Amino acid sequence: MRARSTPWMALSGLALALLSCALQGCAAPTPHWEARFGAATRANLAAQVIDPALAAGANPAAGIDGRAARAAYESYQRSFAQPEQPAALVGGGR
Repeated sequence: MRARSTPWMALSGLALALLSCALQGCAAPTPHWEARFGAATRANLAAQVIDPALAAGANPAAGIDGRAARAAYESYQRSFAQPEQPAALVGGGR
């Protein structure tokens, strides 16, 4: 047989849940975790940079002029354009 739940048991369970939620605000802060927050992300980002000194270079886009770059870009974009083809009719269109 199941034990019967009384209103007192339900109220005490609710009070316990509210008390545990209220005590979360009294928890001690974690300065040793917050001091290193994001360090792994910054380290991973820095590991992806080959040579950080190149960012200070005077001519970061050396090797190709503007007209050649634009022509290459437009040619690349046109390579994906496909003319629409009419849909083939099944059965010869009759």
